[in-house]
Amino acid sequence: MRIAVTGASGFIGGAVCRALAPDGHTVHAYGRRRSVAREHIAGAEYRSWDLTRGPLADAPDVDAVIHCAGSVTDWGRPAGLFAANLTGTRSALASFPGARFVHVSTASVYDPFRPSVMATEDEAPVARYLNAYGASKAAAERAAIAAGAIVLRPHAVYGPGDTTLLPRVLSAVRGPFLTAVGTGRQRISLTSLANLVRACVLAATGPARSGVFNITDAAPLVIDDAFREILRERGVRARPVYIPHRAAAPVAAAVEGAFLLARRPEPPRITRYAISHLAFERTYDITAARTTLGYEPHATAFTGAATW
Repeated sequence: MRIAVTGASGFIGGAVCRALAPDGHTVHAYGRRRSVAREHIAGAEYRSWDLTRGPLADAPDVDAVIHCAGSVTDWGRPAGLFAANLTGTRSALASFPGARFVHVSTASVYDPFRPSVMATEDEAPVARYLNAYGASKAAAERAAIAAGAIVLRPHAVYGPGDTTLLPRVLSAVRGPFLTAVGTGRQRISLTSLANLVRACVLAATGPARSGVFNITDAAPLVIDDAFREILRERGVRARPVYIPHRAAAPVAAAVEGAFLLARRPEPPRITRYAISHLAFERTYDITAARTTLGYEPHATAFTGAATW
């Protein structure tokens, strides 16, 4: 098959390219960076493309597109986030109008104001979000669904090369403590990079042509267990301590306000979005992916996290 991969210079897109290469697919890799190491994309043909500037004028004829490009930060100007996520998705759709389109979305399109308890795909998108990241990803997903795409919703992707989840956990360590929000007993679904990549390949090459699918590891786990395993694998001598959500929420709102007033570009260490994903159950039903895509994920594991 001829497959285009957007966001190929990044964490997920690069891994997708590396997974496709051994199966003999012709891969066209696109990323915002001017160049990328050949090993990152397994020697695929690479081209720099800023999707926020519009469609590709001379796009190749491909059978499928795996759209991994977009912003992964939960802090930033709404215009920039909507450009990266919504405009970028529209550009990708317009560039490959006849191809099967696999849109990598996020579980952040579910309602952040209440727990997600084995949530099914029909529970999102919703009308309210805590920030422009969730709103822009929901808008991008709506555009993809309207175009008949396959939409994948992973949650908290981790694995080798992770620049978001693991760094955020480790940044919360202060001396002998890892400070978190909630009780520590809430359940959470995580998505390993390997599981997400497998889902992308199944969606691009399998029989399904459209649909929305939650993509997570085989089963949820208790968040305190996840924290302790990460710390153990990284050799960090700290233990989790928990602040009630009722106490943390106003602090997060105040910190966000201070950063906005100061026009600071970097994200604060605590945001309402971040604590909403820690303090409440975030679990997702993957029955649809198992049944329709043939998705059989492995269990959550942090083995080797010391080298990520």
